[in-house]
Amino acid sequence: MREKLTALAYTVTAAAMTAVTALTASPVVAATGPLAKPRIAAHFDLARGQMPENIALEPDGTADVTFAAARQVASVSTAGVTRVLATLLAPADGGVHTPVLGFALTTGIARAHDGTLYFLYATGTSDLTGLWRLRPGGTPQRVAALPADGLPNGLVLDEHRGRLYIADSVLGKIYTVSTKASTGSEPATWSAAPDLSSTGFLGVNGLKIHDNALWATNLDRGTVLRIPFGPDGGPVPVRIRATGLTGIDDFAFTGRGDEILAALNGPDTVVRIRRDGTSTTVLTAADGLQNPTSLALRRGTLYVLSAAYTTATDPNLLLAPASIGRSRR
Repeated sequence: MREKLTALAYTVTAAAMTAVTALTASPVVAATGPLAKPRIAAHFDLARGQMPENIALEPDGTADVTFAAARQVASVSTAGVTRVLATLLAPADGGVHTPVLGFALTTGIARAHDGTLYFLYATGTSDLTGLWRLRPGGTPQRVAALPADGLPNGLVLDEHRGRLYIADSVLGKIYTVSTKASTGSEPATWSAAPDLSSTGFLGVNGLKIHDNALWATNLDRGTVLRIPFGPDGGPVPVRIRATGLTGIDDFAFTGRGDEILAALNGPDTVVRIRRDGTSTTVLTAADGLQNPTSLALRRGTLYVLSAAYTTATDPNLLLAPASIGRSRR
C-alpha cells in the first residue's frame, strides 16, 4: 500500500510542478523564515493513506482535517492526538476513474459554528462525488452531488450568506450550495471565469472569503485571484492579485489587510504574499514541511498540513507562532 500511494503521489505532484514551472512572473523572494520555533505537533501514517489535504479549526484549537487517500475526516489535537471521525465508502471501481488523480480522495473541509463539518469527496463516480455533511455525533451524508468528471477541491463556508462555495479544479468552476440544502440538492455554478481553468492538471484550488470577495488560488497558473461579490451575491470580474507562485495550494489571511500566507506544495514552502503581490518565504523543508497542502491561523498560531506526496517520508501537522515580522534576507 505504501509503495502504491508513494508512486501515485509522486506522479500527481510531479505533474503539478511541471504545469506551473513555466510561470516566472513575480518570483518568490528567498528568505530565512521569520516564523520562530515551528514544531511538528503530529505525524501521520503514510501507509494508511493519511495524506492531510485540508484543515478547519475548532474553537479550542483542535484541527479537523481530511486524509486524502484514506477517504477520512479526522480531528487532531494540538497535543498530536488523532481521532478518525468518519471513513467514507470506497467507490466500486476503487476510484480509478477519479479525474486526473486516479484515486478516490477527501479534499476541502469547512466547519460551521455549531460544529457541523462540510467536506468534499471526489471518486469519479456519480453516486459518491459531492459535498458531504457530518453533524456532531452523526454519520456523514451527501448534501449535494457534484459532476463525476470533475474534482471538487477547495471549500469555504459563508454563514452570513448561508452559502458554501466549492472549487472544481478539473472543470475550472466554482459552485455554490445553500447551507439549508437537503440531501440530493443541486449545486449552482457561481463562476466559470477563464482564470479558474487549468492548463492541463489542476486549476482553481483553495478558496477563502475576505473583504466582500471570494479569493481563490489556481495551481496550474500559480495565481491568487480576487472575485468580488456583486450586489446580488454573484461574481464580478476576476482580479489577479499575485502571480508566479509555483505549486500554490491553500492559503489564509494574516489579519493584516489583504496579506496572505500560502502553501506551495512542490517547493516545500510557506510564503507571505503582500498586497502588492510580492512574496517572501517564511517556512521551508528545513522547518519540517513535506509538500504542504493547507494552513490556518488561530490566536497567533499557524497550522500547516504536509501531505508528503513526493517526499514520501513524514506527512505531518506543523505549528508555529505567527507573529509576521520582517523577513531576514
